[in-house]
Amino acid sequence: MPADATHEPYFVALGDGRYRPTERASGAWQPGEMHFAPLGGLLTHAIERHRGARHASEAAPLLLARMTFDILGFLALDETAVRVETRRPGRTIELTEAVASIAGRDVAVARAWHSVALDTAAVEGGAAAPLPSPSAMRPAEFAGEWGGGYVRSIELRDDGDRAPGRGRAWQRTAHPLVEGEAVAPVARWIGLIDAANGIAVREAPDAWGFPNLDLTVHLHREPEGAWVGFDTTVSFGPSGQGITHTALHDERGHVGFSSQTLTVRPAPAAG
Repeated sequence: MPADATHEPYFVALGDGRYRPTERASGAWQPGEMHFAPLGGLLTHAIERHRGARHASEAAPLLLARMTFDILGFLALDETAVRVETRRPGRTIELTEAVASIAGRDVAVARAWHSVALDTAAVEGGAAAPLPSPSAMRPAEFAGEWGGGYVRSIELRDDGDRAPGRGRAWQRTAHPLVEGEAVAPVARWIGLIDAANGIAVREAPDAWGFPNLDLTVHLHREPEGAWVGFDTTVSFGPSGQGITHTALHDERGHVGFSSQTLTVRPAPAAG
């Protein structure tokens, strides 16, 4: 199910680094909120676009090795401005930063490390255990307590063996990340990862809140295709902290890992 331009995009490019989110980007925790997953994809897109303009003539590509995202506050479903800066230029490694702001307030920051592509196949090893293919899993849905347009925009498949804090699944979307700008495949791929926090929930989200404060993605190779595979474990500690940790896969195999820091608290309805 490749991206289809007849599907509503998550963002519409307005020019000058400004983007309008659509209802497809709406969040799962409360009305009027943007889900971070597509915003993470948008920040990755902005970084890749910035770097493409800088490095178009270079023979040796730099590949994305790590993305970190920090969520600074409430993500209103409103026009979003993105500014990008190269923090550490280089021929073999480079650090780039992108900041998203809404209504003049910074709401998220992303920092990307890229490193030079080299042939290291002779020493390749250490990959996580394989994940059954999407075709080997069954169509599924997110927990009914999750709301928002983003959750409803995702095609989800799982192995039918979810347990509290543990799950294996695949996700893809037919919705373009950005309308009006060419988008790198890695940006679309990373735009699905933040939903890991909803795959293997330990507690029902209408009873307990566990929003993530950040998202870190480490890659040991470039992902391919539209499907993102998740082998996810969620841990809650005794004092309000938690972690969602995921081995990430594409249809070729293991690609890397993601981690999310959770702030765990009773939902208002639960007292």
